[in-house]
Amino acid sequence: MIGALRRDLRAAMARGETTLATEMRAGLATFLAMAYIIVVNPAILEAAGLPRDASVTATILSAIVGTLLMGLYARRPFAVAPYMGENAFIAFTVVQGMGISWQVALGAICLAGIVFALLTVLRIRAWLADALPRSLTRSFAVGIGFFITFIGLTDLGIVRDGIPGAPVALGDLTAPATALGLGGVLLTAILLARKTTGALLIGIVATALASFTLGVTPWPSAVVSAPPSLAPIAGQLDLVGALTPRALPIVLLVFVMAFVDTLGTLYGLSSQAGLLDAEGRLPDVERPMLADALGNIAAPLLGTTTSGAYIESAVGIGEGGRTGVVAVVVALLFGLALWFAPLLTAVPLHASGVALVVLGALMLQRIRELDPSDLSEWIPAFLTIVLMSFTFNIGVGMTAGLIAHPLMRITTGREVRAAQWVLAAMSLAFYLVYPF
Repeated sequence: MIGALRRDLRAAMARGETTLATEMRAGLATFLAMAYIIVVNPAILEAAGLPRDASVTATILSAIVGTLLMGLYARRPFAVAPYMGENAFIAFTVVQGMGISWQVALGAICLAGIVFALLTVLRIRAWLADALPRSLTRSFAVGIGFFITFIGLTDLGIVRDGIPGAPVALGDLTAPATALGLGGVLLTAILLARKTTGALLIGIVATALASFTLGVTPWPSAVVSAPPSLAPIAGQLDLVGALTPRALPIVLLVFVMAFVDTLGTLYGLSSQAGLLDAEGRLPDVERPMLADALGNIAAPLLGTTTSGAYIESAVGIGEGGRTGVVAVVVALLFGLALWFAPLLTAVPLHASGVALVVLGALMLQRIRELDPSDLSEWIPAFLTIVLMSFTFNIGVGMTAGLIAHPLMRITTGREVRAAQWVLAAMSLAFYLVYPF
């Protein structure tokens, strides 16, 4: 696998697409943009009863396993970690709302991962992925661009919760963190316009250092600490409990949510990185999908929730990362995070948010590849884009587009492939079992 990765790197360098330094810088940028998960995921899962200290270790280890698989086996520049959204769904809806234990919930996630792996080996997932219309694969990149822009604006404090009837509002632009974030966005945009190497990473680091120096964010309380024990949660999943009639809908829902989230993220990131072929397909799609499936099995065994390709990987892609070396670098940095978590997690959200906002602007450029004159393609793409952001859920946008596309095609006399109807049926199942 390492040999194949080296060949990929040499080939990309020969084409003038990247360099080893670029790949390493891209890995660092991706890691800094997603390091928040080390703190945020355990905080959310604590509401489900999982001990926070053990969850920190589980979060990091699951990221290492999934990201190494993505880098060495799939050879893609995508980082993998526990999904935001799915973790909150498990903690607040499944455990607190439905009264299902976290052990059973983790069992449901593991079962979904096993099904993922089987469907991938049988090439059914690839069959479904190959049926994705080009208009939708392009809309995934645009929708994710809006999605991460919204996250970035929230992290910067530019957007905040509003009132009923106006769910969001302008934040306090005079707040020190917001002002620093705006300065970071301006700096990063200028560096990009001047084609400065490492612009996104410079923006993150410069904003973080300014925040520490000015006292907006406290300096790290420590640099090195031993990783907490994994014993309280590792291997505690309940597979038998997940097979009960009460828990089976959770398996289906986790499966569909992870399927569409991963599909949308993989295609959106691949589109941004120029990894799709002329037909809008992802070559050797089985590899990243199998890496994702195996990561989804490993995560609940370690004691955490659904993992998958992270949209923050777009930060590294924006830095020029194009091969699996990026993912390997991210995995190594997560390994360091086991011992340097206090230092690495000190990077404030308004620093990583800088990269997300600027990157969103870059990803939105793909909208020019959509044809608004063909409404049978434009309407599903439009629904995908707007619902990803307005529902704050990539899966909702994806499923809406996957349902609308064959309906628009069939009612206008266009051909619809069998796999597209299967994707629509899976997407409909998402809404039928979703706990609204």
